[in-house]
Amino acid sequence: MITGEHVVTARAIARELGILEEGGKAMTGAQLDQLGQEELCREIFEYSVFARVSPQHKVRIVKAFQSRGAVVAMTGDGVNDAPALKAADIGCAMGISGTDVAKGAADMIMTDDNFATIVEAVRQGRGIYENIKKTVHFLLSSNIGEIITVLSAFLMHLPSPLLAIQLLWVNLVTDSLPALALGVEPVEEDIMRRSPQNPKKSLFADGMAYSIAVEGCFIGAISLLAFSMGRVWFDVAVGRTMAFAVLSLSQLVHAFNVRSGRSLFRIGFLGNLKMLYSFVVCLVLQAAVISVPALAAIFKTTCLTAGQWWIVALLSISPLLIVEIEKWFYRLKARRRSTKDKM
Repeated sequence: MITGEHVVTARAIARELGILEEGGKAMTGAQLDQLGQEELCREIFEYSVFARVSPQHKVRIVKAFQSRGAVVAMTGDGVNDAPALKAADIGCAMGISGTDVAKGAADMIMTDDNFATIVEAVRQGRGIYENIKKTVHFLLSSNIGEIITVLSAFLMHLPSPLLAIQLLWVNLVTDSLPALALGVEPVEEDIMRRSPQNPKKSLFADGMAYSIAVEGCFIGAISLLAFSMGRVWFDVAVGRTMAFAVLSLSQLVHAFNVRSGRSLFRIGFLGNLKMLYSFVVCLVLQAAVISVPALAAIFKTTCLTAGQWWIVALLSISPLLIVEIEKWFYRLKARRRSTKDKM
């Protein structure tokens, strides 16, 4: 709490709101003037309440928190709050009672002057950011799978496992609908218990780049395996159709993997009905371009037998098992790190 009120009044209100806990300290503007900026930066986390402060004090407080790696949000409604609103990572001005100067300096304006709106805005913002990461994760891993399939066959001097029209189908249909569904994934329940996102951290940090590479290579490997099995056991046309089906269906299954860092069996398959609808639509369309003669002629596919479909199904489901194992290892690693930090 940063306020112009008397320190006694500020302490009383802060205790009532739960801001000033047992053992917490309050500092006045006069005391702040006696501290150098370096000393303030060292002691900033010891204080929960700042009373009788000036606009210059507010800026010093904001910068002190930032120097310790904190992501700072500042609220205010008056002209004197503008410098601190500008200096903070996120300046929040009051829409009803706020001055035009404060609104102009802020990054966000609360139209209802309700502090709960900030919490909901942060929650929605984190959800949007996570959904962007999930969509990028899905699209890149799927495209790497396509590249690996074609490139590996070329390097091994094998017939092309996929035709151009089949790759175009995968990119336009199988990739697009699940990616759109990931973009509207509901906000995860624990998202407000996570630490703020470091603005300097890459989108691909925290193992995301590694996961994309591994999952993309696996999708490419099973697609190439389907092509090889079909080509060796049957003929090239069957092998190409099996590779086409496995590449498409494994990406549909993989879209469910990307929905959360937690186990899919824990969050459930029905948390995002749009994802379920996109899966069903893409599954029906994929089956149609293989089984309907008129479409099969366009996409150069051949009708698969029941046994061949079983091979396709088993290979297509395998990314779910692999990613579940990957998530288990990540959880185990995080648990060990947490235990080590506590010690």
